[in-house]
Amino acid sequence: MSSLFSSLTLRGTTFTNRAWVSPMCQYSANDGVVGQWHLVHLGSFATGGAGLVMAEASAVTPEGRISIHCPGLWNDEQTIAWKTVTDFVHTQGTKIGIQLAHAGRKASTMTPWDDHLMASVEEGGWVAVAPSPLAFEGYPVPRELSPDEIVELTSSFTHAARRAVEAGFDVIELHAAHGYLLHQFLSPLSNERTDAFGGPFENRIRLLLNVAESVRDVIPSTTPLFVRISATDYVEGGWNIDQSIELSRRLKSKGVDLIDVSSGGNVHGVRIPLVPGYQVDFAQKIRSGAQIPTSAVGLITEPEQAEEIIANGQADATMLARAMLRNPRWALNAAERLGEVIAWPPQFERARTIRP
Repeated sequence: MSSLFSSLTLRGTTFTNRAWVSPMCQYSANDGVVGQWHLVHLGSFATGGAGLVMAEASAVTPEGRISIHCPGLWNDEQTIAWKTVTDFVHTQGTKIGIQLAHAGRKASTMTPWDDHLMASVEEGGWVAVAPSPLAFEGYPVPRELSPDEIVELTSSFTHAARRAVEAGFDVIELHAAHGYLLHQFLSPLSNERTDAFGGPFENRIRLLLNVAESVRDVIPSTTPLFVRISATDYVEGGWNIDQSIELSRRLKSKGVDLIDVSSGGNVHGVRIPLVPGYQVDFAQKIRSGAQIPTSAVGLITEPEQAEEIIANGQADATMLARAMLRNPRWALNAAERLGEVIAWPPQFERARTIRP
């Protein structure tokens, strides 16, 4: 049997396979409300055989959006809109998760295809917030969060997690990677605070641990909780793999079930070795060092490559992004390449080359 297409159970949730769709920003929501684009976009992966479809970074507050057209989960209208998507995904026997996020200093942008980066107030933009008034290159200087606002952020993530459960999501993921707010707190390169949320390692990880613990308390015991982290900033003196391993140990003790391992995004212009599977080694080190399941992401494109990652115990699941965009039926095709028979939607049966 293929390792990639073996099942995986975390808490009370079983994923039919380990070929998962990574969260990918679509910049296609209005006032944080998803619509037909997201139904078709995410629904296509559900009909394509993926074991888990992760919805994109969804803000826990209006100011937590990356762009003015990113989705959110802070009100009833957004919750109802997401329910339409999760209901369809479930008709295909597929699990769906959501990535709860706050963009911090990288917030208030236009969409990538606009002719300028930052949104003006007239265009719906706002003043971004961050642990410290340190700008990401090309962005305005953010406003430093007060201690009370930091405490309130935990409540915002918690309320969004409750809404995610109401909306029908099977998995909750906290986004603490790619230079967004929770990552900004982790890294000394973006966090120069001198209070309980800055300085030593114990203080810089405090907010994420508080959020994880609070979210775990309000979601069902059978719902897996993931955290996506950037394993390294790729800069001397920044966040690194050793800190990631220790953080993952602490997150496990708070009830986190899987670390979704990525890297980078907090420092502009760093040299990242973009080769196939370039982040898999990080996932393996965290899996071994923290004794917690991990998912691997980053230039994983071929079925044999994904199979090897799982079979060799480097990670417990693979997350694919661009490969899934290019071919939403990637998982169905991969199973056939690996000689594995998995369920197809009956509407697609005529296209099978390997039949049960």
